[in-house]
Amino acid sequence: MTTWFSDKVEKRGSEIEGRGLFCVASIQAGETVVVKGGHVFDRKKRDALAKTLGPAEIQIDDHLFIGPVTQEEREASMMCLNHSCDPNVQIVGQITFRAMRDIDPGEELTFDYATGDDDDWEMECACGAPCCRGQVSGRDWKMPELQRRYAGKFSDYLQRRLTKQSA
Repeated sequence: MTTWFSDKVEKRGSEIEGRGLFCVASIQAGETVVVKGGHVFDRKKRDALAKTLGPAEIQIDDHLFIGPVTQEEREASMMCLNHSCDPNVQIVGQITFRAMRDIDPGEELTFDYATGDDDDWEMECACGAPCCRGQVSGRDWKMPELQRRYAGKFSDYLQRRLTKQSA
């Protein structure tokens, strides 16, 4: 039920937000760095769990999520992949995260939340990238600019939506 981590990464304090996931040994482009683990549950259960666990899940389908269901499971389930508008990690399928480029030791691993989420939330971005959007939301995947930039790099369920949309 726990999340799998490459032995080339570790969790530690992040300048972006709270804790992050950092490279401790060179990672090659295309290398799997994290596979999200947990229980699969619907939106109603996600909303109930959020009251005690906070955000600890990721969306894997239109109304399905994967994450911990107890406080004891939370830490092992947390990927600590912070958002960046210029990420070095992408989601593949629904729960696998791979390096988009070579990543050097000391670099924080990040992904663009727009590529994996369709939910009703907003946050101020603190990634510091030159291309930073300033505000990030669970609906950013709908932005034509991001659809072009991340063509083929969205989670499986979002990619299906995009394919249907363009048909």
